Amino acid sequence: MTRSLHERHRAVLPDWLALYYREPIEITHGEGRHVWDAGGKKYLDFFGGILTTMTAHALPEVTKAVAEQAGRIIHSSTLYLDRPMVELAERIAQLSGIPDARVFFTTSGTEANDTALLLATAYRGSNQILAMRNSYHGRSFSAVGITGNHGWSPTSLSPLQTLYVHGGVRARGPYAHLSDAQFIQACVADLEDLLGHTRNVAALIAEPIQGVGGFTSPPDGLYAAFREVLNRHGILWITDEVQTGWGRTGDHFWGWQAHAQNGPPDLLTFAKGIGNGMSIGGVVARAEVMNCLDSNSISTFGGSPVTMAAGLANLGHLLEHDLQGNARRVGGLLIERLRAICAQLPAVREVRGRGLMAGIELVRPGTDEADPEAAAAVLEAAREGGLLIGKGGGHDTSVLRIAPPLSLTVAEAEEGAAILERALNSV
Repeated sequence: MTRSLHERHRAVLPDWLALYYREPIEITHGEGRHVWDAGGKKYLDFFGGILTTMTAHALPEVTKAVAEQAGRIIHSSTLYLDRPMVELAERIAQLSGIPDARVFFTTSGTEANDTALLLATAYRGSNQILAMRNSYHGRSFSAVGITGNHGWSPTSLSPLQTLYVHGGVRARGPYAHLSDAQFIQACVADLEDLLGHTRNVAALIAEPIQGVGGFTSPPDGLYAAFREVLNRHGILWITDEVQTGWGRTGDHFWGWQAHAQNGPPDLLTFAKGIGNGMSIGGVVARAEVMNCLDSNSISTFGGSPVTMAAGLANLGHLLEHDLQGNARRVGGLLIERLRAICAQLPAVREVRGRGLMAGIELVRPGTDEADPEAAAAVLEAAREGGLLIGKGGGHDTSVLRIAPPLSLTVAEAEEGAAILERALNSV
């Protein structure tokens, strides 16, 4: 049955629509941190629909909120007042840390970043954007144009002029050998030099932890140091929190808070986890920036009553159960366990991460050369063992990406680590 569905998939969907596994699986249902495929096999889910199932599969509060709202009205559009949208916007504005914040809802992280780029370029009257090397911000035409990862950038054409800055990858590149303080100093000097060759840059967009890039991040404080430079030039800071937001890193509610010495960002984009599987994205910006557009606009599906009801229920559950604290505690245990497992494996270059966001970078033993074949093999072996994980990385997709729902238990963390240990040792 699965092979038949795969054949139908290939016959009607694009060739470039990626599928995991040699024999792709159809996930039919889930509960908590587990999912089941069409053949009835149970898996521990350590990827959560690409970091989207943030709290748990089939979370009763979210399921109930969606059903109740769907029973009243499913859709109206932003042309009408929408109580769930206003209520969720109020909560997100307060949580964002951005003063006098305004919130615009979209249906995805791609669309959220697209909107942030529109706002920044309109506000600054410039199409020049600074982005980080190894970055990923979505699949729209403008988002692809600022993506610094060739594996996810199918065209060099763009409405934007993009300039790439050092700093998103700590353990590779020309500054990898430096101490953290020296690394930040060198990246700031690179930024200063780059700005000496440009004029009127609109914004810097950066993921506090690069998601598709393999869960890489700079030392804490890098973007705060960048902010000093940006402020002198009037350049806006956009923080892409599509994967790092909502407490996933454990230490902070937002990724930008690891770089908060010079204040909050001008714009913040979010998506994925807030909907726990429902299509929600959005932008938070200070009012001066959000209100800079001089034409009318609406969103047909952004802020849908059903998705907003889901977001409210999911956010409430997250905060009431301190899932950020759970990500810090259980995530810390999981990362240390993974480091212990990988310490004697010559194919593992680095185990990195924060909270429930961990990456294992694989290389050909004795070298720094990425090993995408090994990563694919470990992915397959983990699935055979009953564990779903992801992969990514800017160096030929050789990083295993581990990001379970934030309600992960200690026992489930140990179970997943044991499966992954067997998968790594089998390759």
